[in-house]
Amino acid sequence: MEKLIEKAEKTHSLTRDELAALLRCDDETARKLFAAADRVRAAFVGDDVQLRGLIEFSNHCRNNCLYCGIRRGNRQAKRYRLDPEIIIAHAAAAAKLGFKTVVMQSGEDVWFTTDRLTHIIRAIKDMDMAVTLSIGEKSYEEYKAYRDAGADRYLLRIETTDKDLYHRLDPEMSWDNRRRCLVDLKRLGYELGSGSMVGLPDQSIESIADDILFFKEIGVDMAGIGPFIPHEQTPLANAKGREFVLSLKTMALTRLLLPDINIPATTAMETLNPNGRIIALQSGANVVMPNVTTGEYRKMYELYPGKICVNDTPVHCRTCIESKIRAIGRSIGTGKGFRGEYLKKRQ
Repeated sequence: MEKLIEKAEKTHSLTRDELAALLRCDDETARKLFAAADRVRAAFVGDDVQLRGLIEFSNHCRNNCLYCGIRRGNRQAKRYRLDPEIIIAHAAAAAKLGFKTVVMQSGEDVWFTTDRLTHIIRAIKDMDMAVTLSIGEKSYEEYKAYRDAGADRYLLRIETTDKDLYHRLDPEMSWDNRRRCLVDLKRLGYELGSGSMVGLPDQSIESIADDILFFKEIGVDMAGIGPFIPHEQTPLANAKGREFVLSLKTMALTRLLLPDINIPATTAMETLNPNGRIIALQSGANVVMPNVTTGEYRKMYELYPGKICVNDTPVHCRTCIESKIRAIGRSIGTGKGFRGEYLKKRQ
């Protein structure tokens, strides 16, 4: 196992079987895996942690994914959507807190037309901020319009590369269309983000290995790895999930194979472990996305239960995570954290 970790650290390449073996490794080997991922992170993207302000602007969704708390079929969800000018005001407040990037995230809410979204994007770009969108599957033309308006990054998790599992969990959706979206986004010049859930029902270790290889094949610039946490108001309420250590292993191996990408320490990690984000930052991650949404909306955007910081203010979230980051000897990034910036620093 140690030879496999050494191979990954030096060559940034492992086979499917080698990845699967490390995903199954014992706790002592896992500690060595996390340490290797942390060394690679330091060497390739440095000690800066990139902070990105997350605006959860609508929990309306046209989709009905079995695992998601804001699925269309959840009649108990209290729905909301923020007015475009309120979203812009949230971004302005994030800029005052020192954020250089905002992440606009929502369900697939058809009320937000291309015109409405491009208006918001242009207004935020006027603040000299990078704009990341995480709003689901769209047409090439829609993605192009957002890009032309100034959007920099797009996050669209593949969730799983196991097509059969994907279609069981997302019965009204198409895995091939999901992949088409990722290809379109790459062609349009976005910094491409994808990712996966770990611990899904009937998910094999080999399919998780395939997920990591998929990230490398498609050329992602960011990969978000998070544990599946069952939501009581979904058909998967009684599923097991909650795989914290396996999620960490997946994230660490993703860092070893894609050494210079951005990898967030996801909030779902901290839902399972009070120090989850810090542990992730010490196991290969380099990005944190504090929530800058205000008021009751923080509680209402409930993809999974037990979401952290729902009663906090944006100021408190920013101050809290910054103090934790500095306590482990890391610094806060002062730029926009584009992948290309890391390459320039290393040349």
